[in-house]
Amino acid sequence: MQLIKHAHACVSLVGDQGRIVIDPGTLTPDAAEAVAAAEAVLITHEHFDHFDEELLAKALDARPELRVYGPESVVGRWEGRRGQITAVAAGDRHTIGGFDIAVFGELHALIHRDMPRVTNVGYLVDERLYHPGDAYHVPEAPVETLLLPTSGPWTKLGEAVDYVREVAPKRAVQIHEILLSDMGQQSAKAMVGNLTEVQVSIVPAGDSITV
Repeated sequence: MQLIKHAHACVSLVGDQGRIVIDPGTLTPDAAEAVAAAEAVLITHEHFDHFDEELLAKALDARPELRVYGPESVVGRWEGRRGQITAVAAGDRHTIGGFDIAVFGELHALIHRDMPRVTNVGYLVDERLYHPGDAYHVPEAPVETLLLPTSGPWTKLGEAVDYVREVAPKRAVQIHEILLSDMGQQSAKAMVGNLTEVQVSIVPAGDSITV
């Protein structure tokens, strides 16, 4: 499959049978274009940087064939669109846009003890690529390519290192990197790579790679 990197936590995946986009949020400038090109949208959780409710509502109105998948906390706000939306939870498995999607995880990583944790799921695509959303949940399955969050109020590079060690992917691609400068991204790449011996890639927004 081809992975197209968009800003922050958003990626598009293009396969022989279709195209999906994961987490087109308000910090992704080309989110509308990414959604327009996809048959389905997968959302990991309700935070604005992963989920642009207004954008998706307009897209669902304009395209009756569009499908949106996410936790009940996301899709439950669209009760009148049950033909277009699907609530997912850990243990679910779906065929979406020609991709095999397995769902893992339950909660967003802890930001602060005074902030409630929201539902967060991760998506394993074709038993190869895993998007964890905002959590370092280890899926109970082998992972070839791990999309690795490296910045945000809940992240810590030491925990990212341990996460990569536990998942043990063949490669990691930085996502959720918008709070890091170029030097910060390079530093994260070097630290995680050196301490795990896993290849860590930086894919600029707009570029694509084969995974």
